[in-house]
Amino acid sequence: MKKRIVILGAGESGVGAALLAKQQGYDVFVSDGSEIKEVYKKELLQSNIDFEEAMHTEEKILGTDEVMKSPGIPEKNALVKKIRAKGIPIISEIEFAYRYKGDSKIIAITGSNGKTTTTALTWHICKHAGLDCAMVGNIGYSFARQVATNQYHGRSFRQV
Repeated sequence: MKKRIVILGAGESGVGAALLAKQQGYDVFVSDGSEIKEVYKKELLQSNIDFEEAMHTEEKILGTDEVMKSPGIPEKNALVKKIRAKGIPIISEIEFAYRYKGDSKIIAITGSNGKTTTTALTWHICKHAGLDCAMVGNIGYSFARQVATNQYHGRSFRQV
C-alpha cells in the first residue's frame, strides 16, 4: 500500500515536494487555503497530482500518514492543531527532500542577516571551483524540486 502524504501549501516548496513525493511512489494530495498560481497549478495537473485550492478538506488531510507543511502556516493554525492532535507527523520540505538527496553534500546557511548574500557567494565560489552545484531554498528552486528533477540548468544535480 502506498504511503499517503498531504502537502499544505502549493508554492515553490510545496509543489517541489509534491513532485518528489510522486516520483518516490507516494499517494500525494496538495491543499492550499488560497488560490494556486497558474504555473504551479499547471505542474500539478501535468504530473497528475491531486490538489485543491482556496480550501482545506479536513477528511483528506486528517486521513494521511504524514503532512509536509509550508513554513508560512503557523503552528497555532486550527488545522495544524488538529493534525498534531491526531498524531500525524508534520515535516518540512527540507526534511522531506533530505530523505532522497543521495550522496549529495549540503552547505546550510542560517541566521538573521546576510543569508542570501552568503549563499550567492558560496555558490559562486563552488561553481568557479568546478563543482557541480545548485542554490536551493529561498534562492532559485526548492530543495525538493532539485532532488526530484536531478537537474540544475541542464546539468546533473549534486548539492554542495
